Amino acid sequence: MKQKPNLPFWSLWNLSFGFFGVQIAYALQSANISRIFATLGADPHSLSYFWILPPLMGILVQPIVGTLSDRTWTRWGRRIPYLFIGAAVAVAVMCLLPNSGSFGFTVSAAMLFGLIALMFLDTSINMAMQPFKMMVGDMVNEEQKAKAYSIQSFLCNAGSVVGFVFPFVLTWVGIKNVAEKGVIPDSVIWSFYLGAAILILCVIYTTMKVKEWPPQEYAEYNPVSADKEESANWITLLRHAPSTFWKVGLVQFFCWAAFLYMWNYTTGAVAEVVWDTTDPVSEPFQEAGNWVGVLFAVQAIGSVVWAAVLPQFKNTKVAYAVSLVIGGVGFAMVPFLHDQYLQFIPFLLIGCAWAAMLAMPFTFVTNALQGYGHMGAYLGLFNGTICIPQIVAALCGGLVLSLVGHHQSTMMIVSGVLLCVGALCVGVINDKK
Repeated sequence: MKQKPNLPFWSLWNLSFGFFGVQIAYALQSANISRIFATLGADPHSLSYFWILPPLMGILVQPIVGTLSDRTWTRWGRRIPYLFIGAAVAVAVMCLLPNSGSFGFTVSAAMLFGLIALMFLDTSINMAMQPFKMMVGDMVNEEQKAKAYSIQSFLCNAGSVVGFVFPFVLTWVGIKNVAEKGVIPDSVIWSFYLGAAILILCVIYTTMKVKEWPPQEYAEYNPVSADKEESANWITLLRHAPSTFWKVGLVQFFCWAAFLYMWNYTTGAVAEVVWDTTDPVSEPFQEAGNWVGVLFAVQAIGSVVWAAVLPQFKNTKVAYAVSLVIGGVGFAMVPFLHDQYLQFIPFLLIGCAWAAMLAMPFTFVTNALQGYGHMGAYLGLFNGTICIPQIVAALCGGLVLSLVGHHQSTMMIVSGVLLCVGALCVGVINDKK
């Protein structure tokens, strides 16, 4: 087997550049879904149920995309066709979802339309997102893999910043941030339109710049041939997965449950703590919704900064655990800071955990999978460690909210505790290469 060559910086950059546009779409979804459904009329105790669809679609779509792309060889590439189809569908749905309240539907019909649009949006985003992780696994050698995923992490966070601040910036330039009852404000609608345009441009750039290896060349650099990669089913793959796959998955369970509650309840928490309102139709609530986008952007900036610090740790497991504890402390601070600008502090700390969650699990797992083959299928299955905890957290969200006193701000403390438990679980990971 030939050693995969070292790739120049710009080749690594081009492999992941489309992730910038995909992440803008994902950021718009994660920062605005609770706001959209609250505006349409959803009860806070039911909000978490709307968050079941995104991870559910992820756990269904990503293993399918991974498995099918392992067996796909076309003139346009192996992973890229799935990337392009997913992005095209996402663009169409991004133009529909924020208009759920603008078609004259009843409240229940508007929420049903929004749910169906959300299902298609998350399906397409997952379909567009997974190929970037797979192309790094396919074409980047072990020595450069951490660097490749760091570039992907940077582009991910840069896209997040842009997506998160769109409603705030558009409101600042004069686009309306309030609307009649049950209708999504123009600032949110136009944010989705701009995100859709950037997404398709970024994906076109990637498809033009990246040339995937044909089957013969792929087989030269990878120890398992394409023919052999077609032979195993998912159950067999999971039975033979390296132990690191499962141990990292345990850490992932607590981390992603924590962030599901952040995406679900931060708008309500910030409105409650800073703007002293729980009325989703009010102007202060919509201001809080915009400010949450800014706070999420601050989190992404903190993640970029911390991503540069992580390589300075000599022990990767220590870096992972410390990052999660710092994020847990940040979550616990949110309910106690009543100034909107002081909220920057906890979200900078939360960004430290996010940086570690984006890069380290895939570094551990892809290194452990060397020689196993089925890289796309395994990474698709590994996405279950992201999706399953979110589904469990979403199903339990209303109950947990009731147990902590019906205050959405207290759910931030729940997230902090979950991250600290995840940090304890890092100790079980086998870090041997």
